[in-house]
Amino acid sequence: MAAIEKLLIANRGEIALRIHRACHEMGIKTVAVHSTADSDAMHVRLADEAICIGPPSATDSYLNVPAIISAAEISGADAIHPGYGFLSENARFADIVEEHGIIFVGPKPEHIRTMGDKVEAKRTAGALGMPLVPGSDGAVSDPVEARKIAAEIGYPVIVKAASGGGGRGMKVVTREEDLETLMSQAGTEAKAAFGDATVYIEKYLGNPRHIEFQVFGDGKGNAIHLGERDCSLQRRHQKVLEEAPSPVITTAERMRMGGIVSKAMADMGYRGAGTIEFLWEDGEFYFIEMNTRLQVEHPVTEMITGVDLVREQIRIAEGLPLSVTQDEIVFSGHAIECRINAEDPRTFAPSPGLVKAYHAAGGMHVRMDSGLYAGYKIPPYYDSMIAKLIVYGRTREGCIMRLRRALEETVIEGVKTTIPLHQALLQQRDIQNGDYSIKWLEEWLATDAATESIK
Repeated sequence: MAAIEKLLIANRGEIALRIHRACHEMGIKTVAVHSTADSDAMHVRLADEAICIGPPSATDSYLNVPAIISAAEISGADAIHPGYGFLSENARFADIVEEHGIIFVGPKPEHIRTMGDKVEAKRTAGALGMPLVPGSDGAVSDPVEARKIAAEIGYPVIVKAASGGGGRGMKVVTREEDLETLMSQAGTEAKAAFGDATVYIEKYLGNPRHIEFQVFGDGKGNAIHLGERDCSLQRRHQKVLEEAPSPVITTAERMRMGGIVSKAMADMGYRGAGTIEFLWEDGEFYFIEMNTRLQVEHPVTEMITGVDLVREQIRIAEGLPLSVTQDEIVFSGHAIECRINAEDPRTFAPSPGLVKAYHAAGGMHVRMDSGLYAGYKIPPYYDSMIAKLIVYGRTREGCIMRLRRALEETVIEGVKTTIPLHQALLQQRDIQNGDYSIKWLEEWLATDAATESIK
């Protein structure tokens, strides 16, 4: 495969800027596609070329496949990077890109398709040797069969949509008499959200952590892992703060699970970046899903390994081998990422609008991934995340101290942001001790203490 000379970035915001930076460091020209609402976005201003592909609605712009392909052809781009979200896990889009003779910077379409269906992903993961949450072998529609499965694995169970995520189409069932009703509700939600009413059943874990492993494959049977990230601080199934390494995973566990996931990716012939997500409870890992794309939280992995994951994605798309072997990857220090959203930190109501002043925190081992600038107007049409503050320290304690300082230093005026939420979180003893689960944040937010501490 030939070297990429010009790459089209099929995304927006901080991830589009992140891809642009990696490209320019590799001598690759960039093409930014954008909606009319993003004509003044930083990645549009910095790219070598910019092409408007539609009105503000994502459906008519960032999800508009014909417009994106046309932009690639008009500009002469020989590759497309989808970033995360939007079309990044759309197998048909990957197919279309490759059918037009354009390099898709991502996995093979068949792997996106397989791992995008949660039922098929679970079946595949089991066949590849990954530990699974006890549950149905596949989709369940018959209430009699559902009752039998639930009785075998024991209540509580969780009914999940086979397609999609973000907490939609998910219902926890604590007793048999509610199973049929909640299955029906989950199916209805899934149909409305994803166009697919298919559901399956799993054992509901009481108080797990969310641990995910970063993997990379070259598409030719070689794969590595870059350790784990702890993404347990979540609200409504949306990650708020991520760290690497996890405070609860031992070196032996990291090496054991890392070996399992990298072998699985090698056996698949997986190409590019991927993240394998697990629930972890009482020392046991349970596969939940695989994301066949770059993750929002990829910078914490970069900080502790020194590996540029976007650069690696592009290299592999060019047909080059992995730039590092497993033996060459050294895990050092600790990194934490705070997702900064344009939201009211207490109510989480969106807060789009004009950024009147902006100052990014700086200093040693402080990184701000953001497309913000003073005078930028945050549009109301897209995800509310406007920045990611990532900090590294030699120790977790040192990292937290540096993160506190960096949050104090960050200035975003004109809109409300979740910076006060992150400042309050870092004052909590459980967070300082790394003693939290996927339930911790929502339970804490429901307390008066949380309301008082978020200024």
